[in-house]
Amino acid sequence: MTRKKRLAGLVALVGVSALLITGCSAKGDPGAGANVSEGMPQKGGTVHMLQKADFSNLDPARGWDTGVNAFYRLIYRGLVMRSAGDAKDPNLMVPDLAEKLGEVSDDGLTWTYTLKDDIFFDDGTPITSAEMKFGISRAWDPQIGIGSPYLKKTIDAPADYQGPYVSGDLPTIETPDAKTIVFHLKAPFPEFDNVLAQQNAVPFPLGSGGGDEFINHVVASGPYTLDKYTPGSIITLKRNEYWKPSSDDVRKAYPDAWQFDIGIDPATIDERLIAGQGEDANAISGRIQPATLPRLQTPQLKERIIKAPAVCATYIAMDTTKDVFKDVNARDAVNWALDRASVVNATGGSQLATAASGVIPPAITGHKDFNLWKTDGGKGDVSKAKALLAKAGMPDGFEFTLDISSTPLAQAQATAIQESLKRVGITVSLNVIDVTDFYATIQQPALQHEGVLRGWCPDWASSASTMIPPLFSGDQIREKGNYNGSMLNDPEINAKITDILAMTDTEKAATAWGDLDEQLMKLSPIAPLVFQDGIFLPGKNIAGYHPSTAMTDLAIVGLKDPSKG
Repeated sequence: MTRKKRLAGLVALVGVSALLITGCSAKGDPGAGANVSEGMPQKGGTVHMLQKADFSNLDPARGWDTGVNAFYRLIYRGLVMRSAGDAKDPNLMVPDLAEKLGEVSDDGLTWTYTLKDDIFFDDGTPITSAEMKFGISRAWDPQIGIGSPYLKKTIDAPADYQGPYVSGDLPTIETPDAKTIVFHLKAPFPEFDNVLAQQNAVPFPLGSGGGDEFINHVVASGPYTLDKYTPGSIITLKRNEYWKPSSDDVRKAYPDAWQFDIGIDPATIDERLIAGQGEDANAISGRIQPATLPRLQTPQLKERIIKAPAVCATYIAMDTTKDVFKDVNARDAVNWALDRASVVNATGGSQLATAASGVIPPAITGHKDFNLWKTDGGKGDVSKAKALLAKAGMPDGFEFTLDISSTPLAQAQATAIQESLKRVGITVSLNVIDVTDFYATIQQPALQHEGVLRGWCPDWASSASTMIPPLFSGDQIREKGNYNGSMLNDPEINAKITDILAMTDTEKAATAWGDLDEQLMKLSPIAPLVFQDGIFLPGKNIAGYHPSTAMTDLAIVGLKDPSKG
């Protein structure tokens, strides 16, 4: 077995709604190096985003999926952020509202940040350490704080703390003056700057955002603020007049406005981008649908194509608490029976996807090459699967329901899954969930069925610590905002996750994550399917576009000629 440890200087992380945006590679040449749209973005005009689904939530304490995280970058700021999407290393952590990255104590338990000058909310109110602390402490609210879990995992909050609305002040975050904020951690965590780059580590005015206040509303700290929002139809952003470019080294904010056009069929989006007429010349979207790819062979379209490498995993989470999947042999039978080659074809073929045997993508530090289900060309092993079913006491197979999103891609992949599992007597019924409601539904164990077809992208590509813990740690299981879809709660796995998270030697930690990935797959809590690249077709007037299969940096996108936008 060979081990690949690559820092993914390929991508920044996050995407646009169920269409998963992507990190950049070559335009017109999938094998070449990083590339961008020709032309330099200029200030002015309106950039359009065409998408099928609405965002899951405008409140960053609630939202945490590939559909909304890129959007948050336009309207919210934190102490720290990822570098620009066109940077030499777009995964590098850089200061945002803070003057510099965190100063850590010798014991690794205390991190201190100092705020910049001239930072304001969209009503002109200055942002101080008090507003920073308040916004971050919202992550502990049991109803609101269902987004990124890393603040709660690392900061040493009292065990009974339930956020500012319920419990009041959080004593383990100190604000000795208006510009200084100090965090006390549960244990040393060398990647704490990455934690503060999470979407929910943003400031809000004291006392704001209780209940459902921020579901359709924002208090912006970034270069744009909400102009108009019609759920399921349109979101428009306008400039935040109180955002100071001098205080922001990363966001370029070229357009005067952004317009997110929602509820468009993906095939229609592709047609509009190919035609490139009117406002669609100023538009971007998620990845091109596999069925559209053969039409992109003209010289004019090839010139616009950008391919981005895979940094996300697509897999079936099998709920280990449900009767049909309690026995590891039943779960292992699924893995042996799957025709991953057909799932690759449903994903767009070998030019766009490779079969996965673990959860850590090759671009992520910690990836390890292994294949526990040694099958011929990825087509599965029917005999082996049937033997495992017999061992599980289900020689004739079984039935289960698979939750999937309503995207054409997910439905094509699900059909391939149905056909391959049918060969061994496993009947799969599909529960198709609207894209807008998909994550909110599957992240509640009470609503999740036996299986879920889903994807997962790392929150920072320099470490598999954002792949394995959220998906397989027993302490991540919760009634809302649950990402452990397999409901795995294995004491040995939990202990190893804790041990690796405490490692300060990042090389050793990367090796340990790869080994743990292989150990996890022996338990078959998931059925890995594919690592998917992406093909993108920006509008003819788009510039500064660096798409990513995880998160595209919208804050550096603009128009070549704003007079046409």
